[in-house]
Amino acid sequence: MSGHCCHGEAADDGHGHGHAEADTGAQDSLFGKVDVDKAWCLNEATAGSVKTIFKPWADRLDTTQLVQSDADEELIIHVPFTGMVKLKSLLVWGGAGPSAPSRLRIFANRDSLDFDSIGDAAPTQVVELASGLREPAEYPVRAAKFGSTRSLTLHVPENFGSEHTSVYFMAFRGEWTPPKEAPVVSVYELTPNAADHKAPDQTLSHHPIS
Repeated sequence: MSGHCCHGEAADDGHGHGHAEADTGAQDSLFGKVDVDKAWCLNEATAGSVKTIFKPWADRLDTTQLVQSDADEELIIHVPFTGMVKLKSLLVWGGAGPSAPSRLRIFANRDSLDFDSIGDAAPTQVVELASGLREPAEYPVRAAKFGSTRSLTLHVPENFGSEHTSVYFMAFRGEWTPPKEAPVVSVYELTPNAADHKAPDQTLSHHPIS
């Protein structure tokens, strides 16, 4: 497992975050647009537990379902969407204690990153997370960099001082477009039909020469 691999990166200029509003921004909520069955996490203590953090808003403070890191504090969380997304912000919560993630390195449309490659990869954006929160906070992203997002890979390189990292809730806001249907491909006849291609001598009448 790699160590803290975020040298030389500039954190998000805004550092802005705000508590998510109670109505969850239903107009632009992407709840239900995450392809949860295909989500995965590297270094999770319990296999498949990452699928439990994409909760309904009403369950956002539920701490019984979470993803927790195993060997150290790092996590790589891969989030595929069911269509194309114009991402505006993400909401994340790891509790008020030191096991909450302190930084997110966000990669758009990078489906094959792992701990061997992610340290040298340039993130689409880096977000510094707030500490001591008792509910999820919303973190805006640079919309221009996430205008055609089919998946996100989120690297948690560190937390606020705990041996293991915990994430209880994760959600996203933006615009969702359904996937385009695959084009219909016409199959043409490859073997000619002899009846459709008569030879000239089969169509001409033969008259005896007098």
